[in-house]
Amino acid sequence: MGKARKPVQIVILFLVVILGGYAIGSSVFKGDGKPKVGSKAPSFELLGLDGRNHTLDEYEGKSVVLNFWGSWCTPCVKEMPALQAQWEKWRDKGVVVVGVNVGEDQMTVENFVKLVNINFPIIMDPGRNAVRSYGISPMPTTFFINPKGKIDSIHIGQLDLTTLDDVIGKLVNP
Repeated sequence: MGKARKPVQIVILFLVVILGGYAIGSSVFKGDGKPKVGSKAPSFELLGLDGRNHTLDEYEGKSVVLNFWGSWCTPCVKEMPALQAQWEKWRDKGVVVVGVNVGEDQMTVENFVKLVNINFPIIMDPGRNAVRSYGISPMPTTFFINPKGKIDSIHIGQLDLTTLDDVIGKLVNP
C-alpha cells in the first residue's frame, strides 16, 4: 500500500511546486497592480452629485483630469480653487475635470462643494472601488488621461495652478 501512495504524493508535490512558482512569479513580474503612465485608465461606474451614474467611457475623446480627494484632506481642499480655475479655462477645449470623492456620504460632499464653490463634475466612491482600481494611497492623487483613454501622467500630492496648467497644456497639445 505504501508503494501506491508514493506516485500520488510525488504528483501532488509537483503540482504544489508548480502552483507556488506561478503565484510567486505572478506577484514579482506583474508589479503592484497600480495603473502606470501609458496604460489604459481603469474603468469605473460611480454615482455623481447630479444623481446619475458616470463611467470613464462617457469622456471618451476628451482629455480627463481625474482627481481623487476628500474634504478631510487639507491639501485636497487647498487645490480645489486651482482645479476649478483650470476647469473653467480648458473645458471648451475638450478637457473635463472630474473630482472623485473618496469614502464620504453625499450630504458631506454636497455641503463641501457648495462651501468651496466648485462646479466641475463630482462623483463619489463611498466603497473605494475606484481607489482600489487606481491604487490610490496618499491623497490627493490626480491622473491625467488623454483622449484615447491612456494615462498621460500621474501627480501625487497637492497641485498648484501653474503645474496644473502646464500638465493640462501638454495633455491637450502633446
